[in-house]
Amino acid sequence: MRSLLTLMLLCLTCLPRAWAQSMLPDLGDASSNVLSPQMERRIGESIARDIRQRDPDYVDDPELSEYLTSLGGKLTSASRDIRSDFEFFAIRDPSINAFALPGGFIGVNTGLITAADTESEIASVLAHEISHVTQRHIARQFGQQQQAQLPTMVAMVAAIIAARSRPDLASGAAMAAQGSAIASQLGYSRDFEREADRIGFQTMTSAGFDPRGMSAFFEKLQRTHRIMDDGSAPGYLRTHPLTLERISEAQNRAQTAGYRQHVDSLEFHLLRAKLRAQSGDSRDAVNYFRAVVRDGRYANEAAARYGLVSALFRNKELPQAQAEFNLLRALAPRSPMIETLSARLLAASGDSVGALAQLRQGLQRFPYSRALSYALTQTLMDAGRVTEGMAMITEQIRLYPRDPQLLALRARGFAMQGKRLLQHQTLAEYQVLQGNLALAVEQLQLAQTAGDGDFYELSVVDARLKQLRALLAAEMKQRRDSR
Repeated sequence: MRSLLTLMLLCLTCLPRAWAQSMLPDLGDASSNVLSPQMERRIGESIARDIRQRDPDYVDDPELSEYLTSLGGKLTSASRDIRSDFEFFAIRDPSINAFALPGGFIGVNTGLITAADTESEIASVLAHEISHVTQRHIARQFGQQQQAQLPTMVAMVAAIIAARSRPDLASGAAMAAQGSAIASQLGYSRDFEREADRIGFQTMTSAGFDPRGMSAFFEKLQRTHRIMDDGSAPGYLRTHPLTLERISEAQNRAQTAGYRQHVDSLEFHLLRAKLRAQSGDSRDAVNYFRAVVRDGRYANEAAARYGLVSALFRNKELPQAQAEFNLLRALAPRSPMIETLSARLLAASGDSVGALAQLRQGLQRFPYSRALSYALTQTLMDAGRVTEGMAMITEQIRLYPRDPQLLALRARGFAMQGKRLLQHQTLAEYQVLQGNLALAVEQLQLAQTAGDGDFYELSVVDARLKQLRALLAAEMKQRRDSR
């Protein structure tokens, strides 16, 4: 399995010299002692792109992405210091952890979601990580190393980021960066951690979450650490060391703020159940949820039954899954996730018409659910109803023109229609969004030779190809100059 650390080191050390040098502070200008916000964003985009493309633990789940984006959006809307867009994504990892990349990219381990008892606990972690970004803690740490050589400084950024995401690999990053100069920078300073706690608390409470969420999360981590036999600590403790002072401050803030009830969303409970149903052995997952439902050991009955249906479906027990789903439906919860699960069951049983009807009804109730839109489009394609699927995609792309998944679906539709030029042209734009200019150029060259385009379509392809070739040539020149 390829580690995130490897990807980050590759990403950062292959930066063009002109770009890498621009990361260095100007020693004669005190106002330039940190990375610029624009450079932070470019670094974060590059690392996040590598994670999406190459890391096998990246979770490509529209429902989970939609939830994290929604939860993160509530927090960023309540923050006073937002200067750029934020992107939230998940990593399939059972450890309790989250991490911030430069420029507003927040990674969340699935273990954090399944371990949280309340939505406010997750919100407290995300608010803390958002604060690391808004207060530019990575850039400020980077600026403190202004006398270091360029390779060491670049490796330091990689090491700090690795500590956020995979603390067990941080020591390797430090060695790669020549040891002691980097080891002391793997974690945020105490002042930065306290600042992120304070501002994160303000953010989460302003967004309407329970003020006790942060202190409850800290206390849970400490209890977990004390009872672990091997002496190891949860990932979050290693990347964000908890002192008694930090825990006490979180408790005092919660008491001062007073009690505020926050009703956890149904999606929070459903996603926790979904992630648990997807982890480990499928039969073990079925047995776990059967016991939970039988004994009534759940915070939300609908979520427990959702987890059981998902585990049965994963274990290919379709009749039992459908029977359990009927009990779930009787609880009458309203959620896009339940509509999608219903459609999956129908499609798996061969009822594509019923699955399409279910998804259409779901979209009428939840017209802004992108997960439902993806599911409906894919089901239409699978059923051979390409024209209807393409009409849906066209409508969605007007709303979300930079959505890679929509472009991939559109390319599939053109392929099914035999429109090769449009297929390759769409795949080129998909590769552009993924940051692969060379592959985008290849796709446009295939579009040129497809043989089924008219004069106007070929002219558009030619113009775009010329543009992308120029961008690729500039990128390759920068790489050569950096050697």
